[in-house]
Amino acid sequence: MTKHTDSANVAAQQHEALVFFQQQVAAGRRVVGLDEVGRGPLLGPVVAAAVMLDPARPIQGLSDSKKLSEKRRDALDREIRENAFAWALGRAEVEEIDALNILQASLLAMQRAYLALKIDADVAMVDGNCRPDLACQIRTVVKGDLIIPAISAASILAKVARDAEMRELDQQYPAYAIAQHKGYPTQLHRDLLEKYGPLPIHRRSFGPVKKLLDE
Repeated sequence: MTKHTDSANVAAQQHEALVFFQQQVAAGRRVVGLDEVGRGPLLGPVVAAAVMLDPARPIQGLSDSKKLSEKRRDALDREIRENAFAWALGRAEVEEIDALNILQASLLAMQRAYLALKIDADVAMVDGNCRPDLACQIRTVVKGDLIIPAISAASILAKVARDAEMRELDQQYPAYAIAQHKGYPTQLHRDLLEKYGPLPIHRRSFGPVKKLLDE
């Protein structure tokens, strides 16, 4: 299968998922979007969000949080919190990531976000292709944060929340420049990690950290 064919298949699936989302909302069903942020970093938690949008209060400009400027994300974060029918955050800590693996920890964070809503959804639309354990119908959507408004909103809430936490950690550990790299394995982060060694908030099971600990 060619790359072009793969892209066409993803686009077709996204369109089908968007139509499904619109039909569910039009039918009055409660649809929650779920997404997580922080699978790739070498430190800190993975943070997830669950968002149930209010059709009576549409939010313009929703998209994948990574595609938006920080200023735009922050503005949308406030708008989502004010206008969504319901929203909640969930997380899995570094210790859980190391014990479970990052995929299972991400699914756990999404499950916790869903449960924190305190509202049962009829349908959960989840970014990616893996399903968290939820007591409702689940539909996964690859790159769903680009196309499904409720998933986009969840992506934004999760990223803004995690980025704020990274800025707080930067204050605790200024030598590691966490506010700049947000924990991701940039060259700067790798250099500082090698220079100063792992922190308690580093993920011991991740390659660059594990390598230093094994030396």
